Amino acid sequence: MCLVGSLFSFIVFLSCIIAVCGQGTRIGFYSTTCPNAETIVRTTVTSHFGSDPKIAPGLLRMHFHDCFVQGCDGSVLISGPNTERTAGANLNLRGFEVIDDAKTQLEAACPGVVSCADILTLAARDSIALTKGQSWQVPTGRRDGRISLATNVNNLPSPSDSVVAQQRKFAAFRLNTRDLVALVGGHTIGTAACGFFTNRIFNTTGNRADPTMDQTFVPDLQRLCPLNGDASARVDLDFGSGNTFDTSFFNNLSRGRGILQSDHLLWTNPTTRTIVQEFLASKDSFNAQFARSMVRMSNIGVKTGANGEIRRVCSTVN
Repeated sequence: MCLVGSLFSFIVFLSCIIAVCGQGTRIGFYSTTCPNAETIVRTTVTSHFGSDPKIAPGLLRMHFHDCFVQGCDGSVLISGPNTERTAGANLNLRGFEVIDDAKTQLEAACPGVVSCADILTLAARDSIALTKGQSWQVPTGRRDGRISLATNVNNLPSPSDSVVAQQRKFAAFRLNTRDLVALVGGHTIGTAACGFFTNRIFNTTGNRADPTMDQTFVPDLQRLCPLNGDASARVDLDFGSGNTFDTSFFNNLSRGRGILQSDHLLWTNPTTRTIVQEFLASKDSFNAQFARSMVRMSNIGVKTGANGEIRRVCSTVN
């Protein structure tokens, strides 16, 4: 009896870790109210991905930008003057049409049941699976926020942030350094505009590149992002493997091929370098930590119960 009781307690404890107990979300939240909810989202994301694979990193980035501003409440989806979508950091977000498409189908199947915030969280997970990453169970039950202000978009990590600055921003949401390195690892399917790193490949001293970069790699970047060229042109952050969720991003960091300064510093900082080396050595370790960190991030500032609403249209509050 004691052994059975201990085993049961362990299972409950493990379930709490996976579902993030106390946050108000749980795995299978829609199992009775809208049993096909996750299937509808997955099918929608898969359809859009088939037409444009770049939609995957777009949805992942949108989820990140939603959670780091006012919590994971779908507020980044609201359109209109002075909303989060109009802030400089969000002008290049993409994937809104995917969320709208899924929402339309869910409203037809289960009116007023599935939140836009949950759709975005599920879509981010499905994007990883579609790019050959590991899937995971997503705790759901979020409600949608009613407030979306561009002025609140002020805590997103910057491409020029030091490791300490990145740690501080993540710690503000109770995310630790392992979470930081794992989530930045999402750049394995991300892109960056040339304007965010041309200062590293063309500096002010004779147009020389940052000496800490792999100098054999610099000409490739200079061709893609010529001096005085289109600053909005985009380059894969995981050069050579930008469409696959794998550990090559960390391999690039170890070779001095981190494109953003903030990414590059994860290799030069002793604390984060150890974690980068761990993930580089084991894809399973990276996948497992990424899933854990995504669950942790997706529970930032979650609105549940009467705190929030279920939007009928994701771009507009009810």
